[in-house]
Amino acid sequence: MRTRIALLNASHNDPNTTRNFRRELDADLSEFSVTDGELPDDYEYDAFVVTGSRASVYWDEPWIEGTRDWVRGAVERDLPALGICWGHQLLADVLGGTVEPMGEYELGYRTVTHTGDDLFAGVPEEFTVFTTHSDAVTELPDGADLIAENDYGVHGFRHGDVFGLQSHPEYDPETAESVVRGKDHLPAERIEAVCDGITEAAYADAKPAKSIFENFAETIRTVDPAAEAASGTVAADD
Repeated sequence: MRTRIALLNASHNDPNTTRNFRRELDADLSEFSVTDGELPDDYEYDAFVVTGSRASVYWDEPWIEGTRDWVRGAVERDLPALGICWGHQLLADVLGGTVEPMGEYELGYRTVTHTGDDLFAGVPEEFTVFTTHSDAVTELPDGADLIAENDYGVHGFRHGDVFGLQSHPEYDPETAESVVRGKDHLPAERIEAVCDGITEAAYADAKPAKSIFENFAETIRTVDPAAEAASGTVAADD
């Protein structure tokens, strides 16, 4: 059997999210639109991934609480996990960390530095990745290690086999521009400036960060030797 991953899609049904994660994750994905109240019936997966969202983890909404409860159960059962942006923040919250508004927006291709964790195998110590967030993890959970950061703060943590990344290594240029143009609460000048920076050269610089998805899959195989034996080929880049 191929590795089975539950994909908790918190993107409010943005088709870009499905396309990006299905391209990057070389596994059998069971996708759940958590914003519509969809959650797995059980924890019979090799791992789970939580996507980004336009929501904040501290909002009082039923779907957020339901997702938090399922994720808490999965973490208690030691399922490996990868959280991206909002997912990173939700995992930190579930584990006892703190998520707060930044009072500003980090948006566009940015430089992030990692600490050498295995999740970043093959990724330069200073790497380029697309970012879009106005909340941040301001206090790591007890027992968590900081594995990536930049001048905006925490960009990654690890707690056992639970990983959080503030950035979006799964984004392609189409997704990046769509997300930026959707930030109509930001000044038009800033939106245009960020879109001007979404170039093929910038995307090429960001491609090494995509290695984190195969590195996460390798973590799953280490936890579950049966998944390693059944592993196929690495997912192709755009």
